[in-house]
Amino acid sequence: MNPYREAFAGILLAVDNASRAAGRPNAGRLLAVSKTRTPEEIAALAGAGQDAFGENYVQEALPKIEALRDRGLEWHLIGHLQSNKADAAARAFDWVQSVDRPKLVATLARHRPAGLPPLNVLLQVNIDDETSKHGCRPQDLDALADAVAAESRLHLRGLMAIPAPHADMARRRDAFHAMRKLFDGLQVRHPGIDTLSMGMSEDFVPAIEEGATMVRIGSALFGARAKKETG
Repeated sequence: MNPYREAFAGILLAVDNASRAAGRPNAGRLLAVSKTRTPEEIAALAGAGQDAFGENYVQEALPKIEALRDRGLEWHLIGHLQSNKADAAARAFDWVQSVDRPKLVATLARHRPAGLPPLNVLLQVNIDDETSKHGCRPQDLDALADAVAAESRLHLRGLMAIPAPHADMARRRDAFHAMRKLFDGLQVRHPGIDTLSMGMSEDFVPAIEEGATMVRIGSALFGARAKKETG
């Protein structure tokens, strides 16, 4: 029996219900966050029907991508991308959701293999202006988007954000709403964009209600991570 089938079906139903409630049926796409998970765990969730997985670290992801290459999975980098890892990310991933500075744009474009489709790119926005978070400032978004759109080996798809984890869900909803406004504004300049990635296990429903088209779910799918023993 597949250990993830029930949780996967439940999350899909919740995503579908939220999308319908928002008046956008089938608008929410599920990205399974597989950081710290083994290839065997990922393969099991893939066996339940999930085909897109998000990883935080390039070096952790590479052996998983190689081990599961014959499964035809779609791989997203959702964590901060260091400049010295951008060449490997450009070769291995299908999407990079964390582009937040011009330096990454040229490197990703230069290293994206000609034999692969253009690399799908989301621009990460620091929507709550947190000093501890990566992401570009909203006022820098247009210039960064234009730089990505100018590269033939990159495909600008939209925006990503990780709002501050306020206990008050209304404050998170405000951040989601602000992201939707940025997305709508960017869509005027770049009509082809179609993806707004925001919302995680505990707040994906309000994220969808505010306009998310992709939600990033980890623990609600895989279960809580095992705690490391100490001592």
